[in-house]
Amino acid sequence: MAGCDDAPRGERGLDDCEAELMAVHVEVVSADGARVRGATVTATNLKTDVSISGVTDDQGVTTAINETLAPSPVRVVATAGTKVSPAVRVEWVCDSCNCTPEPAELRLELSP
Repeated sequence: MAGCDDAPRGERGLDDCEAELMAVHVEVVSADGARVRGATVTATNLKTDVSISGVTDDQGVTTAINETLAPSPVRVVATAGTKVSPAVRVEWVCDSCNCTPEPAELRLELSP
């Protein structure tokens, strides 16, 4: 039976899943700590090499990285022009319905 995000999850009886995908809250900041609007955040599944990207809003935040990449760990990196953040690893803890990111929030700092 398909889960909430149409990924195979196995039989589970009643479908009481949340309709909304679980996502990582990613904030991108410059080397001096200012929030960066328009930065691209990319998460890549370490087993399948499938990626999801999102662009930060006026507050320097994106929630585009979601559980469609689960259950394998993902590598998350931010870029803005020639500036790049160090990569951060996010693990997914899955139950019969959803996968929750650990950590659930990231603050990625772009190189100076």
